[in-house]
Amino acid sequence: MAHLRLQGSKVLAVQLTGDAVRAKNGSMVAYDGRMNFKKLSGGGDGLRGMVTRRLTGEQMEVMEVRGEGTCWFADKATEISVVSLRGETLYVEASNLLCTDAGLRTGTTFTGLRGASQGQGLFTTTVEGSGQAALLSDGPAMALRVSSAYPLQVDPGAYVAHQGQLRQHFQSGVNFRTVMGEGGGEAFQIRFEGEGVVWVQPSERKTFGGDL
Repeated sequence: MAHLRLQGSKVLAVQLTGDAVRAKNGSMVAYDGRMNFKKLSGGGDGLRGMVTRRLTGEQMEVMEVRGEGTCWFADKATEISVVSLRGETLYVEASNLLCTDAGLRTGTTFTGLRGASQGQGLFTTTVEGSGQAALLSDGPAMALRVSSAYPLQVDPGAYVAHQGQLRQHFQSGVNFRTVMGEGGGEAFQIRFEGEGVVWVQPSERKTFGGDL
């Protein structure tokens, strides 16, 4: 199995011993050893994935890298976090997914109004199985624990990914900028309940709900 490790906070080093990873197309910055690169279509595996991508628009350009040696990946000096999966499912925005073990399964899932609030459709990418995945974030990502006693409210524009037995609800709310009179429209939040982890970034995307 490929080994993913950070080299600094903005470069991902992947050690390959005849195995493979899938990475965002064009994200390779250097490699040593013997490597083969093959362009794929992201958003899901096989024929079902192709059909789902056409219906949902949750698509990313992906390449498969296979060989022996070390390959380094980066994307516009964006911060990178490595997540380990042990038979679990990771939910992540396609734009925030840099690299996964080739053995992990990718697909799409319905996310309801949260996706619409970000202008990214109603679907998000899923990564399932056992292995490692690398996430991109605008600034260092924070992994916030959610428990039954402590639900979490997240700005949709700051959301990166989540993992665990979590339920999410899209709701209107009030945040600091709205209170100070700086909001550009109605404020929205995602409420996570259950047990798991949510990754958020210290920078916000533009959303249909206004400047959150």
